[in-house]
Amino acid sequence: MNEMITKEDLRQFGLLLMNNFREAIQDIKTVSNETTQAEWLKSRVVRKLLDISPASLQNLRITGKIRFKKVLGSYYYNKSDIEKLFNDDKGAHGNK
Repeated sequence: MNEMITKEDLRQFGLLLMNNFREAIQDIKTVSNETTQAEWLKSRVVRKLLDISPASLQNLRITGKIRFKKVLGSYYYNKSDIEKLFNDDKGAHGNK
């Protein structure tokens, strides 16, 4: 009933805790790098970023406002073109 915690127990707990923190930080870095380095984004991600419907995204594709690739039935859109849409939109609203 009266269990004692030793210094060794605390040392091992500290090492375990630090290891868990390192793993969590590494996971966050990995996800962040994958997101920022992706040159091509899936349709679902683009629609969420722009808050638009599938039809609106199709219209952007057809009018040539954003580059796309079709791979095995899925569309991928160029990240820099999407960023350009954001910048163009800011300029249009800033001039009014």
